[in-house]
Amino acid sequence: MKFSLFERVALGLALGFIGSCGDSTPAPRILNLHQSWSLPIGTEIAGYQVSSSLGDISLNLDGDAVRMPFNGTVEPTEMNCVLVSSDDIPAYLFRLCGLNRTKFGPRQQGQAIGRANHLIFAMLRREPDGTWAMVEPSAKFIEQLLNQPS
Repeated sequence: MKFSLFERVALGLALGFIGSCGDSTPAPRILNLHQSWSLPIGTEIAGYQVSSSLGDISLNLDGDAVRMPFNGTVEPTEMNCVLVSSDDIPAYLFRLCGLNRTKFGPRQQGQAIGRANHLIFAMLRREPDGTWAMVEPSAKFIEQLLNQPS
């Protein structure tokens, strides 16, 4: 059975709400990207939704936890992904797609953000004009998302 984009987003938000143990889901954050591609995340092709695009890194996690790499905030996007940010590094955002049982709001370094079978990750840097550009993350940073807390 195929669902429309609206139905998938509504289901994702509903499941995120259920998985957040009563926490309310914040309003989605709209992200204005500096680059544009003809097939961005969320585009439908033959009834299927694009879940990764240029600038993204995909990892097969088999349901493992994704953890906060630093103290910061987790907020939803309009594309059924999340943005991770920190006041300590305001020029960067980290977009994570493919999460389930997502925990929104303030999180501490090492706390679980959610779990993913297939994580799609992008690192973004704020441009002088206020848009965001994708940049290549280091392998060490991605390891911080995946390592268990000490």
